[in-house]
Amino acid sequence: MRICIIGLRMLTCAAMFLAVLSGGCRSEKPEESEADKSEPNAIAASLTDSMAVTVNGVEITRSKVEQLIKPQLDSLAGKTRQLPAHVIEQYTQQFREQALERLIREELLDAKIRQANITITDAEVMSQVEEIASVQGVSLEDFIKTMAQHNHSLEQIKEDMRERLARNRFMETQWAGKIDVTADDAKKYHDEKPEQFKIPEQVRVSHILIGLEQGVDPNEAKARARTRIEGLLKQIKDGADFAELAKANSACPSAPKGGDLDFFPRGKTTPAFEKVAFELQVGQISDVLETEYGFHIIKATDHENPSDITFEQAREKIIEQLTAERQSEFANEYLKKLMAEAKIVYPTRI
Repeated sequence: MRICIIGLRMLTCAAMFLAVLSGGCRSEKPEESEADKSEPNAIAASLTDSMAVTVNGVEITRSKVEQLIKPQLDSLAGKTRQLPAHVIEQYTQQFREQALERLIREELLDAKIRQANITITDAEVMSQVEEIASVQGVSLEDFIKTMAQHNHSLEQIKEDMRERLARNRFMETQWAGKIDVTADDAKKYHDEKPEQFKIPEQVRVSHILIGLEQGVDPNEAKARARTRIEGLLKQIKDGADFAELAKANSACPSAPKGGDLDFFPRGKTTPAFEKVAFELQVGQISDVLETEYGFHIIKATDHENPSDITFEQAREKIIEQLTAERQSEFANEYLKKLMAEAKIVYPTRI
């Protein structure tokens, strides 16, 4: 699984319409205005009072909002211990407002889906889940285990995917024939943004990582790890297979693939590791390298010089990108229209 401790890969799940449904999340530090100090807006008031908002007669409760923002609040608690309480509260209120807008948009869109009688089969759901696992380079079983570690059960994944597929299918009926991207559109984009079509120098390496034991004296842990990695390096120099040793010994999730980290450019991993990786010749094996993650042996397996991507090479990807952008813009305008036409009732502050 390519979720390596040195930060080369991250497992993510597809999220169709997430930005559109949330109305465009802001991540900047909130600023307290005079209006904030005196009179909360309608969304803030409804949440502060623990009262429901209704969307065409359907209630959205504070508990649903709080459930949606819990991961953000947990992350905030871990990163902002030094911030004043009033700043943390501003962040929290911002999360709540964004979450409520997202829930309103979801309810409006889901109502349209129900009217259109759109259904997604179990086979379609599992096919999409399997495709996501495949894109991540892991088996379905490993994908499910990884998601379970992040408190996402298979049933939750399936339900979430069913909703996303239904929303996507409905929107396809709305934008059909209205957002087509031509080859000329793609060529214009390629010509106007040449910097986006330059490939930097990249290397491909495999590595073996021996981490430090936990719960023992740090010096002792380091000594044991060094002894072990030096023993592995000796085996490699004596002719042992690098990939097999990586599979059997490496602490990096790349171990099942023989330690292969695929191609990466500069700036994507820890500096000490990067320096050695880019200095090695293809086929060359490094000496023992110490980083903050433990001890490594690196093997260079490929190298690519900087290059430019031609229009012919990029055409299909550009069309895909421009199409996705137009879909997002269309969906955002469509949802704005639904909100303008809907009866959204915020309770009056008492």
